[in-house]
Amino acid sequence: MTNTNLLSVSPKQVPVLDPNFVAASLWNRAFGAACGQNSGSESFEIALERTDGTVSRFRGRTLSHQGDAKVLNLQYAERLLKFLLWEKGGYRVYVSGNRELFETIKSIYAPGGAREFDYFFMGDKVYGRDFEMHHVSAYKLPDENEADVTLGRNLDGCRIGFDLGGSDRKCAALIDAEVVFSEEIKWDPYFEKDPSYHIEGVQDTLKRAAAKLPRVDAIGGSAAGVYVNNEVRVGSIFRGVPQTEFDTQIRRMFFTLKECWGGIPFEVVNDGEVTALAGAMSMNDNGVLGVSMGTSQAAGYVDPNGHIKPWLNELAFAPIDYSPTSHRDEWSGDIGVGAQYFSQQAVARLLAPAGIEVDETLGFPERLEFLQEEMKKGSEKAPLVYDTIGTYFGYAIAHYADLYDFHNLLILGRVTSGEGGEIIIEKGKQVLQEEFPELAEKINLRTPNEKDKRHGQAVAAASLPVIEN
Repeated sequence: MTNTNLLSVSPKQVPVLDPNFVAASLWNRAFGAACGQNSGSESFEIALERTDGTVSRFRGRTLSHQGDAKVLNLQYAERLLKFLLWEKGGYRVYVSGNRELFETIKSIYAPGGAREFDYFFMGDKVYGRDFEMHHVSAYKLPDENEADVTLGRNLDGCRIGFDLGGSDRKCAALIDAEVVFSEEIKWDPYFEKDPSYHIEGVQDTLKRAAAKLPRVDAIGGSAAGVYVNNEVRVGSIFRGVPQTEFDTQIRRMFFTLKECWGGIPFEVVNDGEVTALAGAMSMNDNGVLGVSMGTSQAAGYVDPNGHIKPWLNELAFAPIDYSPTSHRDEWSGDIGVGAQYFSQQAVARLLAPAGIEVDETLGFPERLEFLQEEMKKGSEKAPLVYDTIGTYFGYAIAHYADLYDFHNLLILGRVTSGEGGEIIIEKGKQVLQEEFPELAEKINLRTPNEKDKRHGQAVAAASLPVIEN
């Protein structure tokens, strides 16, 4: 990544265990101020097109593209495109702005480039098309064309809802909106190569819930990844399955399960969308960005009108730290992205800087449990981990607010449970109040109540299918 020292950023809060952190929200504001003072600044616009014909647009500015400004422009434009791709998605990207800057970015998002992972993911894996980048004049950019989708909120009949996470499978059985059974079963799907492990695990969960119902009218589910019309396009919990088996058995596994249940209504979507839906249903309000800090980072969005968009909202891959020494994601190979800051991975990474020794053979969930036990024992070192994550989070919220329209931020996930979660939220609020007081006034940081913690995600997933009369 480029040299961020060319632009001065002075945070009022510094992560206690990560002093090199450079908040994207602060850096972008400093860059915008520099553009405002630069007489040669240029318009820079991006349009992202998806296979359903919908288009998202973003309008910004860059400095006059010469000298040191080239480095700053590249930092701004490349990180912005990266965020937009994983927020909104797109296989075809149009850029209006400096041609030299465009050509540099295009070489990065290409086979053999630094963002080769994103090139193939957005193209072949997510949208089933070659990834394209085009430089066009401003008047040739496609018009914005966003679609609104009504999601869930159907609670009639006998339903099952399930949620597939990286460390457990949750389910709930409902009769006319009343939860009659819920369960959480540990599993370890991340690097499991056998497709039957995944398929049989989900089927086992469904059978356990069905045993508590007089009949099953509909099934809804959520899981980490990208799902299009119930088809698995990308799923982190299936990353261990070889590509051939993924294509032949995992890609359409929910169609297979639907057949096993007699063809009843069966809907599966990204877990982040269900997180946001669960929050909107619980709060009876909209404009919700849901962020879950679990095995990885999950996110979902319900707009102020109560709709979802045909976006990805995969903030685990969206950059929030612009430091050239920021932490590298082992899957995508990129640095400074959400998964390394808001997840069990982040906890595991911060234990050593906090001076907390842990058995290196333990998995991420067990390391989180170890930290939680240290908190209960009154450790002076354990709160430092949560304080650091909270500082990250406060600055990230401001970055998210630049690219989403929301006034409710729903925070959940194993990392945010217990006293440590309270530290994360309070520290996040402190950052907002000191750095972004206008956002502190606007955004409500919320956590699920105990009922929603136990059932909320699965209930919202159960509400996805429509039962035809």
